[in-house]
Amino acid sequence: MEYISTRNSSKIFNFKEVFIKGLAEDGGLFIPKRLNKYTKAEIDSFKKLSYQDLAKKIICPFIGDFMSENDLSKIIDKSYSVFREKNVVKLVKVGDRSVLELFHGPTLAFKDVAMQLLGNFYEYYLNNENEKINIVVATSGDTGAAAIDAIKGKKNVNIFVLHPHNRVSPVQRKLMTIGKDANVFNIAIEGNFDDCQNLVKLMFADKIFSNEIKMSGVNSINWARIIAQSVYYFYSYYLVEGDKRPINFSVPTGNFGDIYAGYLAKKMGLPIDKLIVATNQNDILHRAISNGNYEVEKVTETISPSMDIQIASNFERLIYDLTDENDEKTIIAMQDIKEKGDYKIDQKKLDKIKLNFLSSRMSEEEVLKTIKSVYEKFDIVLDPHSAIGYGAFDKVNLSGNNIVLATAHPCKFPEAIKNSINLKADLPDELMFIMDEKEKYDIIDNNVDKVKQHIKERI
Repeated sequence: MEYISTRNSSKIFNFKEVFIKGLAEDGGLFIPKRLNKYTKAEIDSFKKLSYQDLAKKIICPFIGDFMSENDLSKIIDKSYSVFREKNVVKLVKVGDRSVLELFHGPTLAFKDVAMQLLGNFYEYYLNNENEKINIVVATSGDTGAAAIDAIKGKKNVNIFVLHPHNRVSPVQRKLMTIGKDANVFNIAIEGNFDDCQNLVKLMFADKIFSNEIKMSGVNSINWARIIAQSVYYFYSYYLVEGDKRPINFSVPTGNFGDIYAGYLAKKMGLPIDKLIVATNQNDILHRAISNGNYEVEKVTETISPSMDIQIASNFERLIYDLTDENDEKTIIAMQDIKEKGDYKIDQKKLDKIKLNFLSSRMSEEEVLKTIKSVYEKFDIVLDPHSAIGYGAFDKVNLSGNNIVLATAHPCKFPEAIKNSINLKADLPDELMFIMDEKEKYDIIDNNVDKVKQHIKERI
């Protein structure tokens, strides 16, 4: 499979370049030049596969000659052997909809599904190429822990994780900062997640710096994460496929990555009807989809911190589609967002969006009420992000097989759970130890030169 950048459709890349670079040198995001669509017969033929074997089928066409099918098979089996569920994810009926639990990996968040795979991809690459690289990643709470767990202790690779100081939950932070591995570095930035993400983008854009440190990235813009996440859309479809009603997914999302993976699955032929973009009150994506107003506002701190984002990086991939795959128009749109903080989506593009996407927004009070209601009716505790996904189906009237992506274990947000249902959401037994461990992280100003210097001193 050949890849291009959303900002240059003439230059061709292979999967290895796409995976290692993460972000294109022109600032664009990588996408396949052409996408193969499965026939209904092919999709039906995958039905009896285990999660691991399904992942092998879906991922293999994307990676070209990066590795053999046999090596890919071994890496997928190894990556998913650390999950608490045999088939990685679990579908639970909760009232009139189903909840797809994606948090059975080592750091209790959906990010583990892709990140465990990426960690083993890096190890494979570095062993074969005899290279050293430095991964630099921004996190709004969950990506960092998942990336660290996947990379810690591996040879020839360091990982630097930037998180917004005092803006992630204590459990989220501890899952990142208690490690003792020499190749893991945590940086708390005096700012919000968008500041962290912007610092990483600035470092990528500085060619001298990024080449000097052999910089790589595992944020949700990394195409390898998107393809890994598309697998659970297929898998959950097979779990409800006996019911012939249309299938809809509600996805709590801030950076547009997880829901873009669903959009990719639909483009590959999976018969998804609608994808609901479920947001908290930092609702730039809801405003964009409901009225065409992609306008950056101030980030508000909420009880769903992983969605406290205003610049949804993966949205650029959708903008490229909306401009009829025109790289020049995409560049203009992204310049408007960067310079004016604003991008107007006209009616024709909005109509195109609404063929695939709907959206909803929830206030803090509504999130707490949803957690309480689900607990009282069904004796199930949802974390605040998953509650936003669940509540979206109450705001958007869709009949069919409605599936909510549950993106994190409730124990990661104990204060929100206590405030809602006066219950202590405990960590799984095997992770209880983290609360007593000593943390290690450095607090740095929101200043790209200071962050670069900090990284250089540690490699």
